[in-house]
Amino acid sequence: MKMKRYNRLSPSILAADFNILGEQIAMVKEGGAKFLHFDVMDGLFVPSISFGIPVLGICYGAQLMMHVLGGKVEKAPVREYGKTETFIDGAYDSLFAGVDKSTIVWMSHFDYISKVAPGFDILAHTADCPVAAAGCEEKKLYAIQFHPEVLHTVQGKEI
Repeated sequence: MKMKRYNRLSPSILAADFNILGEQIAMVKEGGAKFLHFDVMDGLFVPSISFGIPVLGICYGAQLMMHVLGGKVEKAPVREYGKTETFIDGAYDSLFAGVDKSTIVWMSHFDYISKVAPGFDILAHTADCPVAAAGCEEKKLYAIQFHPEVLHTVQGKEI
């Protein structure tokens, strides 16, 4: 089934490359399960959240967003990997509309968001991850620790 959406994947956007955004309507930041040092990436991420377009941080992108905006990311006491039951705590129409209150998602992380950034609401959690999703509806910034883009996330297409 085709999603009928146009996507353009590109490497991290540097300040000099912002003119390539054109009529972009959203940005997705993601990364792998291994902890990366935030100080290297801060400068690449901060400008992208000031465009006024929706930004979805996935996995490392979610952690980076929280770190840059004043939240806290630390080593998870329990590493989550694989299919994980996730509980939706809040339903922003733009992110979890139509998603069951309990759903299976694909997690893959060593670190986790232990405290959301100011202005963010916790939108989902798991038994071992207090912030599986967070959002700031006013700024259209969303952070999800899991991977909605993989088939193992049961309602990934809805998200």
